[in-house]
Amino acid sequence: MPHLAGYPVVSEVPVRWGDMDALAHVNHAVYLRYFEAARIEYFERMGMGHPGPEWREYGFVIASLRCRYRAPVTYPDTLAVGVRVAAWGRDRLVMRYEAYSRALERVAAEAETLLVAYDFKNARPVSIRPEQREAILVLEGREPDPLPRRRSSEV
Repeated sequence: MPHLAGYPVVSEVPVRWGDMDALAHVNHAVYLRYFEAARIEYFERMGMGHPGPEWREYGFVIASLRCRYRAPVTYPDTLAVGVRVAAWGRDRLVMRYEAYSRALERVAAEAETLLVAYDFKNARPVSIRPEQREAILVLEGREPDPLPRRRSSEV
């Protein structure tokens, strides 16, 4: 799909009847699940395996999320959800998403998450593992932009 050409992982997500709300379009919160499905597929393609016990020791947690809704989606439809790593730092990365509606033939929503590499056993952020950095470089085919340095008050 030309519109999502900059996204190394594109997940096909069918819109379910139950995804709609009383206003007869996909509820805003449901998009977070669509983006999560694409993010999990990205992590699996990085070689992190399926979510399971090993993810309870080390993984990524979402520190922040923002989403912009551009067009109302209704059932039936299929969304092509692109995901990529736009920027990274020592222990965090920014993932960007686009949800493209096949029925509307346009972007229905865009989002961005800030994820932090996390040691769940010790309850603290840790550096992104070298093998994961390498897997991101392979998937992206480029080096993500560097994240600006954080202020001490930021997560």
